[in-house]
Amino acid sequence: MTAANAPIALFVYNRLPHTRQAIDALRRNALAAATDLIVFSDGPKDHESESAVREVRQFIGGISGFRSVRIVARPVNLGLANSIIGGVTQVCDEFGRVIVLEDDLVTAPSFLRFMNDALNFYDAEERVGSIHGYWYPVDRKVPETFFLRGASCWGWATWSRAWRMFEPDGRKLLAELQERRLTGLFDLDGAIAYTKMLRDQIAGKNNSWAIRWHATMFLADRLQLSPGSSLVNNIGFDGSGTHCWKSDAYSVPLGAQPITVGRIPLEQSTQARAALVHYYRSTRPSIPERALGRLRRMLGR
Repeated sequence: MTAANAPIALFVYNRLPHTRQAIDALRRNALAAATDLIVFSDGPKDHESESAVREVRQFIGGISGFRSVRIVARPVNLGLANSIIGGVTQVCDEFGRVIVLEDDLVTAPSFLRFMNDALNFYDAEERVGSIHGYWYPVDRKVPETFFLRGASCWGWATWSRAWRMFEPDGRKLLAELQERRLTGLFDLDGAIAYTKMLRDQIAGKNNSWAIRWHATMFLADRLQLSPGSSLVNNIGFDGSGTHCWKSDAYSVPLGAQPITVGRIPLEQSTQARAALVHYYRSTRPSIPERALGRLRRMLGR
């Protein structure tokens, strides 16, 4: 018997145009009408944000096109990290699995199919910790699907068996990375400063749940399944956030064709890892430092 479709946990705050686009894209998925949607709406953090939060809540209160819609309206501002950690834990405890999206992620029509196919296919495979829908605009060929070590955060899914491993203490994660001499591998051979992001989280310079999730899965040698053509586009680099600058460095065309989930070697793809390392190294000089800062802050919201 085919397992029921995984529920979607969508995290929203105060950006109505982004939330509309995210919902409109999700509704175009063939499985939307058979999928439960749980929307976590964070509370306003100050008086200035109350109106925008109210507008978003009015919109999400009228969402249709899904099997069911449940709204979890936070009475106070938790911040994205606490909201996601708490929300993912809640949904995993109830359903055993979850598809996670934020309000600035636009999905392809085949996104839900890929997520559910992969969740079902790898349900009993302990080494697979998550599924990811985004793939960077690399200029090198990669397989249709592949594994990378660790976990990512732009349109992803997991099971309760993996999420229970989540380590919220960044100090423990950093200590283990250093003790096992894994910081170089963790940083993709110096291509991206993941270790610095973790240190910044420890120091209170960011509140990233994502870097701790990635480090948890990386240290446990868990793999994430990714598609060779992206099923998610991040529209949050449009200058609408707190840090008001724009960048299209991470913009991708959405994959037009459904992606087949099947048996592939249960190991990190050296081809995909090399493509990602090359992407970060080749684009870094052309990405404004402010845009790189924006990325770090988005990972650390």
